[in-house]
Amino acid sequence: MDLRTGFPRSMRVKMAGYVHLARMIDKCRAVLAKTEGEYIYPCPMDDRLMEFAGITADQFTDTVRADPSDDAVEKWFVRTAKMHPAAELEAWNRMMLTRGPSTPASMVRFKNYLDAIDPSRTDLTAWADLQDLEEGRTVPRRS
Repeated sequence: MDLRTGFPRSMRVKMAGYVHLARMIDKCRAVLAKTEGEYIYPCPMDDRLMEFAGITADQFTDTVRADPSDDAVEKWFVRTAKMHPAAELEAWNRMMLTRGPSTPASMVRFKNYLDAIDPSRTDLTAWADLQDLEEGRTVPRRS
């Protein structure tokens, strides 16, 4: 967890070269401790990371359960995940950080969340930005 905010770390935090991995660890730990609140693990973003890495939620959860330290999970992830060329990994990271709603229904959910948090932020289109804004992180204005 982000000790400053008490929320899972930002999706932008890279671990083993992957965005979202640190956040997924935090959410998995919270589920195992039954302190997840409104957070969902595994969520669609978690599923995207696990699919890209070639691992399953059960494998990941079992690893976090066995030793929830960042170091242990990161080492397991590096050993187990499908290797990707650096350019492919960076493209995937960019996609994850810029991904917005992909269906009309998810656009409605996105807009409802954004309106509840800060309706003036009509510049935001990515889930990562919305998560950071909701969790009190600074999100620069987008042009």
